[in-house]
Parts: sequence; structure tokens; C-alpha cells
Amino acid sequence: MASLRWIVRSGKNAVSVVLRREIHRTASASLQVTVRDALNQAMDEELERDDRVFLLGEEVAQYDGAYKVSRGLWKKYGDKRIIDTPITEMGFAGIAVGAAMAGLRPICEFMTFNFSMQAIDQVINSAAKTYYMSAGLQPVPIVFRGPNGASAGVAAQHSQCFAAWYGHCPGLKVVSPWNSEDAKGLLKSAIRDDNPVVFLENELMYGVAFEMSEEVLSKEFTIPIGKAKIERQGNHISLVSHSRMVGHCLDAAAVLAKEGIECEVINLRTIRPLDVETVEASVMKTNHLVTVEGGWPQFGVGAEICARIMEGPAFNYLDAPAIRVTGVDIPMPYAKILEDNSVPQIKDIIFSVKKTLNV
Repeated sequence: MASLRWIVRSGKNAVSVVLRREIHRTASASLQVTVRDALNQAMDEELERDDRVFLLGEEVAQYDGAYKVSRGLWKKYGDKRIIDTPITEMGFAGIAVGAAMAGLRPICEFMTFNFSMQAIDQVINSAAKTYYMSAGLQPVPIVFRGPNGASAGVAAQHSQCFAAWYGHCPGLKVVSPWNSEDAKGLLKSAIRDDNPVVFLENELMYGVAFEMSEEVLSKEFTIPIGKAKIERQGNHISLVSHSRMVGHCLDAAAVLAKEGIECEVINLRTIRPLDVETVEASVMKTNHLVTVEGGWPQFGVGAEICARIMEGPAFNYLDAPAIRVTGVDIPMPYAKILEDNSVPQIKDIIFSVKKTLNV
């Protein structure tokens, strides 16, 4: 009541002050969206935007996708644009590459990237090399997407990370999103790109929800391919990672912050082209580097980052050798306890950071 009397006495100026305060307190709208739904939104929006876009793969249509990423798309767009294929990766990947050469924009889903080995001739020899071999006359605008890397309890033949495999090949762009914003913005950019893009998702991230702002939820939101993102600022050490391991790095950074160690966490987002400039700038600031990935150590993403830092201007800023945290150099075991010891854990990142900083 007293506040009402004050407003009446103070007149128009008081009302404007109150309104300003209310406007200041109003946060922009945001929603919790799972990675699965973010990918679904991206495909839905691009299918609606461009009639040349279509999706094909095993169980993507009537079953809504093995991981329900394409839920509802078949009912909305029909048999011509959401196409169930036989279990023959070499065949349907070849159909997709041919369609891209003919002017369409296919999204080719592998139920898991482990099965892309069946189609690697189409991915590398047909898709990746054609634009170069045709002297720029024949683009191949295609997206190969599906879950990549270690899942849970699926053993050696279903747990490999292919980031380094495909990142090795000129002619491809290789994308590895972490959260819902990455998934939506990068998939839309991949579909619009005139080059073949390998889009590496993670099965364990599909059901994880992240906050998405009004801007990210808009139909025109995209994230440029080839640009990393600093997820957490810090000045003691740089943690460079991609996919699910970005979350592990942020968790490790939160623990280390309680001990006075401030980690800068970089989400690569793209494996090829690699955003070396962002990593170099971070290393020049923190003077220490740890790379974190779920894949094998030999010739891996972390090995490439370390080599690029060594060859570039940031090397002279390092106060200690760079360290890699990787999966163990063995085929993935089936037993749960062995599996847990075969992929990087938060404690492994914390140990490596303290080792690098000598604390």
C-alpha cells in the first residue's frame, strides 16, 4: 500500500522507474531441448526450407530412426523425402552421393559410424575427391551423419571414434557437436554447405537436455563450420576437446576451480577445418595445454593439435609439455568396469591438469 501511495505522489517518473526495473528483470525466453530434438529441428527446418534436401538411411522413416532423431519427419514429408533403405551402407551411401552430384542435398544417416566402414569408398573416393578432381565443376553437397564414438555396453565393433579417420581426408568437412546449440546450428550449416560433411554425433548425448535461447531456436540460426567456441574462460591451462568430452572438461574445470585452478575449456566443434587460431590464442594466454578426446591416442585429434601448436607461434609460450587424455589403445571391452577404464573419465582430466601444472 505504501509503495502504491509513493507511485501516486511521484507521478509519471515513478511509473517509468518501475517499468524499467521490470523490463531489466525480464530474461530472454529459453527452453530445455535435448540434442536429439535439436537435430530433429535442424533437419525439419532444412527440409521445409529447401525441396532438394532429403533423408535416407536404415529405419529413418516409418520407425522414426533407430535413435528417434528423425521422429515425425516421414509423416510430415512422405516417402519421397524420408527414405528407408535396406541394410546395405555401400549401396545407399552410393545412391546419396549420386543424388548430390545430380543437384540434390541428401542427408545420409549411418545407424552408427562404425557401419560407415562398409561405405568408406563412397565417402572418400566418390564424395570427398570429386570436387577437386572435376576442377571445381562438380560439387557434392551431402551430409553423412550418425552416432560416433564410445556408447555403453556395445563392445569393440560399435565403439570407435572416427574423428581422426575422416579428419585425415582432404575434401571432407568433419563436424563434432557437443550440446544442443552445436547440434542444431552446425547441422543446418552442414546441410547448406556445398562440400561433403561428416557429422559425428554421440549416442550418449542424444537424451541430454541443454538450454537453448530464443536466438538459437529461430529458423535462421546457424553456426559457422570451422570455428571453435570457448565454453569457459580461464588463465591457468587450456583444455581442448570435442563432442561428449567437452562436458567432462567442464566438470573437471568446476572441480579444479575449487582448488584455485582456472581452466579455459575450448569446444572444437569442427575437426576439419581445425580452428588452430583459437587454440593458439588460448595457449598463449594460459601457457599450458591438455587435449581430451574419446578416440585412440595414435594419430588422433589431440596428436594433431599438439603438432600444430609445436609448429606454430604458441609453442614458445608453453611452460610445460602438452599432454593428451585419450581412450586406451585397445579395442573396446564389453565388461562395464573395463569399458569405464578404457575411456577418459573426469578424474583422468584432473590428474593430467595437475601433472601439467606440477601441483
